[in-house]
Amino acid sequence: MSDYCIRAIAAGGRIRCWVASTTNLCEEARRRHNTYPTASAALGRLLTVGVMMGLNLKGEDTLTIRVMGNGPLGAMVVAANSRGEVRGYVENPHTHLPSKSPGKLDVGGAVGKEGFLYVIKDLGLKEPYTGSVPLVSGEIGEDVTRYFAESEQTPSAVALGVLVDTDNSVKAAGGYIIQLMPGVTEEEITLLEKNIEDAPPVSQMIDQGLTSEEIGKIVLKGMDMEVLEKQPVAFKCPCSRERLAYVLKGIGVDELKSLLKEQGGAELACHFCGEKYRFNENELKQMISENEKEDNGK
Repeated sequence: MSDYCIRAIAAGGRIRCWVASTTNLCEEARRRHNTYPTASAALGRLLTVGVMMGLNLKGEDTLTIRVMGNGPLGAMVVAANSRGEVRGYVENPHTHLPSKSPGKLDVGGAVGKEGFLYVIKDLGLKEPYTGSVPLVSGEIGEDVTRYFAESEQTPSAVALGVLVDTDNSVKAAGGYIIQLMPGVTEEEITLLEKNIEDAPPVSQMIDQGLTSEEIGKIVLKGMDMEVLEKQPVAFKCPCSRERLAYVLKGIGVDELKSLLKEQGGAELACHFCGEKYRFNENELKQMISENEKEDNGK
């Protein structure tokens, strides 16, 4: 099944909801970064919530989420746009901790319970919007819930799940964000809380073959859910050989000459997707020549 996210409303628009199935997206990230199971679960959760939050953007707006905890994973960063495209990486991809219980990876222990979650939105203004909150548990879902409550003043419920198979591949992944809008009643809140409490873990529902629409109907049971949009989502990085060549050229003549002498070329890898770009001897010489001409022309 292809990955996608639905955007829906319920209770006459007083509740809004995003539900995403992200199994292929998270497996692509695992493959590119060779993450170990706990790192796969942590990065997969952040990619999932990132792609859902990105769908609330418009046009060329972008969203970056950084999690800086004190656990062995180190920093995690994801970036998303309004088109359902997301990319991301974890500082220490070969992190794996003993499970807290059968089938329950210790994401909180890997991320750490002390640190901050940052959300940076580039909305095409002079300065990007930045919000941050201290980590609650390092489990990602609870931390993003706190961000919505404190930085955006929007009561929310966030559920994220990544099920890792015995061969370390991602077997099932997805999540949902539910937000309360002005006018929501106490009865609707009580019903929603009961639905969420009774619902199975989101990764379990996806592993059982439930669609995003079916998961939405479970958590919004009895609330007249209406799907407004269905958007394909994917791990996609805008990096290119041209972009990396620009970065390489920017290190300056001396560094380029050193690379040429010591290695006879250069290899750069994109942090976000792990794609590697090789530049040979002639390409480095060309960069050196162009830099020298620019320096002489100043």
